[in-house]
Amino acid sequence: MIVAYRYAKSLMELAIESKQLEAVRADMKTIEQVCKENREFILFLNSPVIKTDKKLAVLSSLFKGKISELSLSFLNLITNKHRESLVSEIALAFDEQYKINKNIFTAVVTTAKGLDAATKQKVMDLVKSQMNGEVELTEKIDPSTIGGFILKIGDKQVDKTVARQLNNLKKELVNKGLN
Repeated sequence: MIVAYRYAKSLMELAIESKQLEAVRADMKTIEQVCKENREFILFLNSPVIKTDKKLAVLSSLFKGKISELSLSFLNLITNKHRESLVSEIALAFDEQYKINKNIFTAVVTTAKGLDAATKQKVMDLVKSQMNGEVELTEKIDPSTIGGFILKIGDKQVDKTVARQLNNLKKELVNKGLN
């Protein structure tokens, strides 16, 4: 969402200017986690019935002492502007902008059973050799891949799964049967 991106960008600029970028990133991760784990919190933020002063009080009691004053002030600002329903999206957008700012790439590897430490390190080394920057590796497990892996970095994807190979073989056999 464009509005969330703009708020995140403003927060990013403010965090850089005040030399609190790392602290604010940690705060945004905390806020994102709270939003992800508490559906009631999201419903509370989205509620048009609950008054702004009540939301400010709850946000203060929930986050005061757990996040920086800058981040808490930012939460108060967006709540006063009736944009509190965007908190989760702003936190995600902030993290995306942080990664761009720090030249960090996210690589997602999907396998049927997960990677052992040695294989995970080989994947990290391979990705780092292809990218100019730092790499964060996220691992997903999807039994439907049967075997092999899917590696996704940004908008690029390499699919070397057994499921894909079986599907390609099936298509090939069907096409040959039709000729």
